[in-house]
Amino acid sequence: MMLVGFKSKNHPQQRTDRNVDDRALMPDDFSIFNQRFRFSIDLAASSANAKLPRYYTEEDNSLTKSWKAERCYCNPPYSNLLPWIVKAWAEVEAEIIVLLIPSNRTEQAFWQDLVEPFRDRNGSPLRVEFLRGRYRFTKPGETSVRPNNRPPFGNCLLIFEHTPFTFRLPSDEQSTLFGQGAETP
Repeated sequence: MMLVGFKSKNHPQQRTDRNVDDRALMPDDFSIFNQRFRFSIDLAASSANAKLPRYYTEEDNSLTKSWKAERCYCNPPYSNLLPWIVKAWAEVEAEIIVLLIPSNRTEQAFWQDLVEPFRDRNGSPLRVEFLRGRYRFTKPGETSVRPNNRPPFGNCLLIFEHTPFTFRLPSDEQSTLFGQGAETP
């Protein structure tokens, strides 16, 4: 079958869009995660969607802050997941880091390079939990979920629990993944 005149385009989740990147998980859903992980800080929030009393906004740029001794919740901008995963690997002194990300990105380079080879392995600080169903999110400026406010994909949790004896990326893989001279986890 030929699709004459068809112009491919990125899915809305794969390009920067404030209405997508600034969405908030519903409070009841967050509460379940918070009871389980006892978060101390929300790493990628806005004043309108922060889930915890302590949070970093886009202006604060938590990618430049230390997450040492924190219990971190992060619903990162879905249009730019790579720096958040690199930072989670680097923050070995955080107690726990939980990233809520789309589960339909497993073919992308960030997943194939930084998640798949290390997830759920003995000694690795990274485990992945694929979540059942599709979560609802509120859009910026909204306080309730409207019909069809579910993304067209499921989500997963990337859970980093670093300990003094956890797995580290081999130095040759660090330079490949993070660039020569880049700060490595």
